[in-house]
Amino acid sequence: MHQQYQSCVDACNQCADACNHCATACLQEPDVKMMGRCIALDIDCAGICRLAAAYMASGSENAQSICGLCAEVCEMCGQECAKHQPDHCKQCADACRRCADECRRMAQKAGATRTSRVAA
Repeated sequence: MHQQYQSCVDACNQCADACNHCATACLQEPDVKMMGRCIALDIDCAGICRLAAAYMASGSENAQSICGLCAEVCEMCGQECAKHQPDHCKQCADACRRCADECRRMAQKAGATRTSRVAA
């Protein structure tokens, strides 16, 4: 099953890497306090992305739900990062948007697959 969602797994791992980098880089910014929400969302996003990738890789029946939540967290993180000027924030915002799109597609595909199995 995880092969079917490999592009989503890859997007989740790339997003988690970008979020970890962004959080670390934000801590080096002159006004760290202003970056507080960005850092917090980076940490949340990296965590849910790693979890989603692990659930997909193991073929968990809960992967669809986790990916739906991951898309929401990625969207929030991407919106926050886009508000900031540093390149690491802009790169993180892009990774978050890509991951949110992949997770939404995965959740829709998984939902359609689950529905067809139940109907059969």
